[in-house]
Amino acid sequence: MNLNKNLQEYFDELSSSSPTPGGGNVSALCGALASSLGTMVCNLTIGKKKYADVEQEMISLKNKLEVYQKEFFELAQKDNEAFDKVMMAFKLPKESDEEKEVRNSKIEEATINAAEVPSEVMRKCYELLPLLKTIADKGNKNSLSDAGVAIALTRTSVQGAYLNVLINCSSLNNQTIAEEIRKRANIIFEEIDKRSAQMLEIITKSFLPA
Repeated sequence: MNLNKNLQEYFDELSSSSPTPGGGNVSALCGALASSLGTMVCNLTIGKKKYADVEQEMISLKNKLEVYQKEFFELAQKDNEAFDKVMMAFKLPKESDEEKEVRNSKIEEATINAAEVPSEVMRKCYELLPLLKTIADKGNKNSLSDAGVAIALTRTSVQGAYLNVLINCSSLNNQTIAEEIRKRANIIFEEIDKRSAQMLEIITKSFLPA
């Protein structure tokens, strides 16, 4: 699946009976969208006299977010590839005991990889969120709602990736590895869920009458 296509083509493929792109892909793209929105707020802040004192900080944040946007985009593609590898492993022959052993090993290996991709999405979101908080706190106040949407998208990205981590871990035979992956994911999920909720509450209240 090629992500370099127009939105309608992507939506058509996402809506189809094909298993890819799916929820993992969309979760990674939410991270890319969050990064792009954060970059937009930086661009709307840079060059404004009112925000001259934070201009260099916004330029630095913009450069970082542009890198994250590309990384999330790459992870969206990797999610598709990881799922395809799992499906290929399931299609391996299983007539003899040796074939079954090879097949089971390949399925396990591919499933671990399929759990690691959304785990990486979660780690990137963990790094991204504090950057978005700074943008929301110091960036152009006319774009505060955009910063809020970026934070909400980061939260969605983490929640979606977390579900994909869990479903893949539930399929692993080696539950020691599964528990290690789950434990790392749990920490990030709980932290992002709490911090993003706090940020969104502050932003929401700022728009309401006193």
